[in-house]
Amino acid sequence: MIANRYSLQHLPTLAQDPAHFDVLYSAQDFRTRLIKAIREASKRIYLVALYLEDDEAGREILSELYQAKQRNPGLDINVCVDWHRAQRGLIGAEASKTNANMYKSFSDQYEHKVPVYGVPVRGREVFGVLHLKGFIIDDTVIYSGASLNNIYLNYQDKYRFDRYHVLTNPELANSMVEFIQQEMLAHPAVNNLACPAKPETKEIKASIRQLRATLAKASYKFTHQAPTNEQVAVTPLVGVGKKRNKLNQSINNLLALAKDEIFICTPYFNFPRSVAKQIKRAIKRGVKVTIVVGDKTANDFFISPEQDFKTIGGLPYLYERNLRQFAKANEANIASRQLSIHLWKHDANSFHLKGIWVDKRYMLITGNNLNPRAWKLDLENALLIQDDYNHLTEKFEHEVDNILQHTQLVCTYKQLEKLEDYPEVVQRLMRKVTRVRADRVLKQIL
Repeated sequence: MIANRYSLQHLPTLAQDPAHFDVLYSAQDFRTRLIKAIREASKRIYLVALYLEDDEAGREILSELYQAKQRNPGLDINVCVDWHRAQRGLIGAEASKTNANMYKSFSDQYEHKVPVYGVPVRGREVFGVLHLKGFIIDDTVIYSGASLNNIYLNYQDKYRFDRYHVLTNPELANSMVEFIQQEMLAHPAVNNLACPAKPETKEIKASIRQLRATLAKASYKFTHQAPTNEQVAVTPLVGVGKKRNKLNQSINNLLALAKDEIFICTPYFNFPRSVAKQIKRAIKRGVKVTIVVGDKTANDFFISPEQDFKTIGGLPYLYERNLRQFAKANEANIASRQLSIHLWKHDANSFHLKGIWVDKRYMLITGNNLNPRAWKLDLENALLIQDDYNHLTEKFEHEVDNILQHTQLVCTYKQLEKLEDYPEVVQRLMRKVTRVRADRVLKQIL
């Protein structure tokens, strides 16, 4: 316990004015704030997300970027997305309809270009993607786990619920921009997807391996600032791969130091082994643990029974099975309210929240799904907030209330459906997966 507290308290930090730390509460607010910031940008715009989609919301964001660039050609604009995700269509869509085609089309229409860089974290998408987050505009960081498309930005009648935080902090913004410039854009494996001369993946395989090796050693660089009693501390963290991953280590340390309470959000209930172990230890030492997870129907892979079923639609059921097993093993802790599990469901919307609160003192803002894939394969980052004087408690409590608004408390594992309750096509798939023990493999890459 002492070692964990020591390791967190001795992380380098940046001082953050609590008055310049905002929490947004909806996808619509996030979209409005992002567009406003783009329009008002005076020196730089760096957007990093898993994808910038070829749909109405994606085209709106790209249009805003191009308009800003035409108004001010000296504006430093760079967009980073996953290399593989940008060059394939949506599941079931025609192969020619890719996001990269949209980037090229926009580039052809304007005098002053906006590069959209593809970052290949691994040679194949299934083995690792760019899951880094952060929209840096001038000296402000808008941090969310959301990507840029209709559902994440609530463009039409559906939304995918995420967390959204706005920090105005020049040193933090500079550190995150420098990481993007030095560790990603400067590497030969990273190429502009809007350029017609971009290479094929097989041509840059060696460079991709070198990039991943470099990223595994990389970190955000900044000069340490000790916060005053009127400030909070912020530490940007980054990690990829299982070995020597500072982000993973910090998450485990954060859970290990909890004395009173842990509050966790995750969209896919599939904790890495070390996280599951820390949660079990926390419950054993009397810490109250609250877990908020999306109902299977609020999972972004869920396919309604009246629609044609695809294999990918089995994932929400696999996650629910994990949750049911966990709840059954912890039935006594659920009954005593030492463990609270909340299922989020709001109409036909979906759930994508991630993050950890510990003792109302430490808050992790992240795009990390807290699953084995995040732990071992994807490039992830986070902002660790240390709030020793409760400057942000009210804002975070409001955020928690907003999150819990559309949740149902699980009072017993029997509330969760079992295999026999699932549609027949799902039952067949689950039995097949279990029979060949493929579920063990799937849990490591999903």
